[in-house]
Parts: sequence; structure tokens; C-alpha cells
Amino acid sequence: MDAITVSIFKRKGSNRSPNYQMQFRDPVSGRKIVKTTGQTRRREAERAAATWEAELNENGYQRAAKTTWQDFRERYEAEQLSGLAENTEKHVFTVFNQVEKIIGPRRLVDVTADQLSRFAAELRAAGRAESTIRSYLAHIGAALNWAVGIGLLREAPKIVHPKRAKGVKVMKGRPLATEEFERMIANIDSTFYPKPKPGEKPKRDWGKPTPDVMDQVVASWRFYLEGLWWSGLRLAESLQLYWDRDDKLAVDMTGRRPMLRIPAELEKGHKTRILPMAPEFAEFLERVPEAERRGRVFKPLGLRGLVMAVSVQWVSKMTGRIGEKACVAVGTRKVKDKETGKMVEVPKWASAQDLRRSFGERWSTRVMPQVLMELMRHENIETTMKYYVGRNAERTADALWAAFESLPVRTFVRTNTEVVQDENEETSTV
Repeated sequence: MDAITVSIFKRKGSNRSPNYQMQFRDPVSGRKIVKTTGQTRRREAERAAATWEAELNENGYQRAAKTTWQDFRERYEAEQLSGLAENTEKHVFTVFNQVEKIIGPRRLVDVTADQLSRFAAELRAAGRAESTIRSYLAHIGAALNWAVGIGLLREAPKIVHPKRAKGVKVMKGRPLATEEFERMIANIDSTFYPKPKPGEKPKRDWGKPTPDVMDQVVASWRFYLEGLWWSGLRLAESLQLYWDRDDKLAVDMTGRRPMLRIPAELEKGHKTRILPMAPEFAEFLERVPEAERRGRVFKPLGLRGLVMAVSVQWVSKMTGRIGEKACVAVGTRKVKDKETGKMVEVPKWASAQDLRRSFGERWSTRVMPQVLMELMRHENIETTMKYYVGRNAERTADALWAAFESLPVRTFVRTNTEVVQDENEETSTV
């Protein structure tokens, strides 16, 4: 890229400043950048312009314009992501891959506000949730701000985060009713070992496990789903919960009250925490014989009765299949139809996250928001208020009407001058 050249000029007109101006053309945007030299004499103005030109070529513009996207990505991943949680690192990898797929930047400066707006629109057209789009843009913004801080980029583009669209729910799913959860428990068996219809062959050979093995598999998944229901743990947390590990997410039942000990590397807020355990979950764990309190608390078995390696994706997939088998739909999601190529809505079946939502919904009616925030391990109170406190207007309305209808005398105020009492009493006006 050619070096930046700064020239000087003086504006015409009697009311113009007597000082010389200096200007250059931005190699990235193509715009002219102008500022005053502060000098009225041409020789001094030329010296000021030469100084500015040297600064631009040596420091900011040239370096920013030459930085490739690949160089930026490699440095950010090596210097910044290596110190973050593994899940965060994987998520940023995904975000960067999407940027390369949709925007395809050769240089870092190619990631402009206009391109990011198109990036968000493409994600939305592909059926991505608004919360996912906001998360992607937030990670991109953090990365670009880091680039500005170390001099790889002159300034970060302005990112316009999309507002929640009208009619879009705050939650991707919803809390489950007790009957729906019990239906999921009842359908574990048929999810793992579906019986073929008359005259139909099984779609897959499950290795013909014995009835005892099948009972063990179903029991392990019943214990796991019940644990999610009573604990409010995130799926990844539940699979890393131990009875006897100091370096892992662990159950601590040695004190006056059962507690959860969460190391920083496993906590979403990146802080080591010791938090109270929900009493229902504590009672649930106390049913486990002391001799069996070793290793992981939850060990959902594979189809042949083997202890599976910890795989969040596989457990999440199987939990969704149980929700589908139980016909517990918690919303809809958009997918691309294989035949038409168009986006269509299909049911979104209950998942492990919906069991956590159910836990939060139950406790939101029992404790104050600050206590619920700690119980859900939210980073701030705004998240708790947004997702759980005051969310269910219908439930609140039912409680109000139940209390009102229990009154011995009910009074409705219809206008400023008319009061209508219970139908069993005479109507009077004032």
C-alpha cells in the first residue's frame, strides 16, 4: 500500500480562518481527513504537515490497513482466548468461523459496521435466535476493541445490537409443569428401547441388552433427570458434579447445611463460589447410600449399559429425544426444509435447560430476587429479574383473582359515580 501523503491548503473567503489546513485521504474509507495546522505562515504549515504525515505512516493508519484478518485471528486466539474458559474459547472459534463464512474479510479493516449489520441479517435469515445474534456481535465487539488496544486497528466499528423483536419470547424455552416432567420420566424407557410396530423391523440394533441392563440404563437416566429438576444445574455442570473431588464442581455435605463448591474454571461467571444447595436437591442426594458416593454424581448410561464418557452434546441430544417422545413442546424453532430450502418452523422439544428453567420458576415464588440470583448463579440481578421475577403475568393474575373471589363482599368500581356491589346486594349510586 502506498504511503500516506499530507498536503496543505488555505480556505478561501474573508470570514475563513487565516491558518493553513492540512489533509490526506484515508486509505481504508477513501474519505478526506482535514485538520488545521495552527500556522499562518506556509513554511511552518508545511513542517506541521510533514510531522503529521510521519506519524500516520509510522504508527496508526498503515499498520491498521495492512493487518490481515488471519494475522489478527491468530494473535487474538493465542494471546487472549488462551486465558479464558474452554467453552468460551470454542464459542469464539464458532463466531470467527461464521464471520469468515459470511463476511469473508481479507483485512481486519474489512470488518466494518456495514458488514456487521449484514452479518446479523444473514444469521437472522438462517433462523438463529436473537440471543445468539447478540452473543455473536458481543464477542466480535470485544475482539475488535482488543485490536484497537494493541494498535492493530485504529478504531472499532460501531455495532448496533438488535433489539428484541416484537412478539419474541425472552426465553428460548419455558418452565415445565410437573405433569410434563413426569411424562418425560415415564417415556425414558420407550426413548432408549423403542418397540417396533407390528410387522416393522427395529431401525437399529441396540446390541440386545438384557432386561437387567435395560432397567439399569432407564434408572440412571431417571436419576439424572430428577437431579436436574431438583438442582437447577446447567447441563455441563451436572456432568462435572462429583462427590469427592476438590478440583471439580463438588457436593459438600460435611457442614451444617449441604453446599455446592464451584471452581472458577467451571463457573460461568469465572469465580470460585461456595453456594447453598436447594433443600429438595439435598434430600434427593441423601437417598444415595454413602458407599456409593464416589466419583461423578450423575452417570447416565449408554444404550448397552456402559458408563459413557462425559459428552454434553450426546446427553443434550438424548434429553431432547426424551422430551420429543413425551410430546413436551416448549416452543418452536426454524430449520431449513431439505426439499424446498426454505425456513420452516418445527416444534422445540423440552431439554435439560427447560428443567433448569422449571427449577428457577418454582423458587421465584418462594424467595426474594437476591436469593434467587445466588441460587441460579446468575452474574447480576438483571438476569434474574429478566427471566424469572414477574415473568408469568397469568400466574400472578390467577393469584389476585383467587384472593379477590375469596372476599365475602366484592365491589367493582365502574365509573366515577357508580358503584356496583355483589350480585346478592342492591345496587346503589353515589
